[in-house]
Amino acid sequence: MNHRPTILLAIDTSTEFCSVALAVSSTAQEPPQLYSRHELTGATASLRVLPMVQEVFAEAKLNLRACTALAFGAGPGSFTGLRTATGVVQGLAFALHVPVVPVSTLLACAQATRDRAGALNRVLAVLDARMNEVYWAQFEWDPEIHNWRTVQPVTLTAPNAVNFPDAPFTLAGNAADLLSAQLASVPHKVSLDPLAQPHATAIATLGLCALRAGQVVSAESAMPVYIRNKVAFTTAERAARAAHA
Repeated sequence: MNHRPTILLAIDTSTEFCSVALAVSSTAQEPPQLYSRHELTGATASLRVLPMVQEVFAEAKLNLRACTALAFGAGPGSFTGLRTATGVVQGLAFALHVPVVPVSTLLACAQATRDRAGALNRVLAVLDARMNEVYWAQFEWDPEIHNWRTVQPVTLTAPNAVNFPDAPFTLAGNAADLLSAQLASVPHKVSLDPLAQPHATAIATLGLCALRAGQVVSAESAMPVYIRNKVAFTTAERAARAAHA
């Protein structure tokens, strides 16, 4: 008997990159076929995301209506970027009548470094949140369930308030420079992977796993994760910080 493959479209615009990936999976035991686009677009991600969706479906020789589910980088990340990805995914999910998988962008960093480096146990994922703060979380790979376990959930703090794992770990994300002082005093091995940032291929991998576990939401329930309410300093605050610099 022929089984329809699972076809999952993943989108991330949480950073200055616009990232789209299509995962085509026949069975849970085999790695999916992945088709992706990842471009530095800055504030113009909204102009490129749908053309990139068309490109990955064309490369895979599939029709958009064959899509089984959608996944997106739900945050934390750029306020505007999160809204862009959420809006596109909601619109497509409504049109296609398919479920949605929200994926943590910090967990996507952990998955990205595992995809790049192979087997590893602990990951501290840290992203620059601007305003002298960072988003961070700790994850540990659990070989028994073949999935990640959250050790420390997503947190927003000053860089010097980040808690480091008490064993060798990989630091994933773009905030290593902000943690350099603390890293110098870590007593065990730390591997740095600054290229392990939110990417649609990692979100597709995580999305497939969540989809098979039934961890989905409806289109109307797909919402971004905002960790910070304040997204910029006022003019007065910037002047005060400059005066004390």
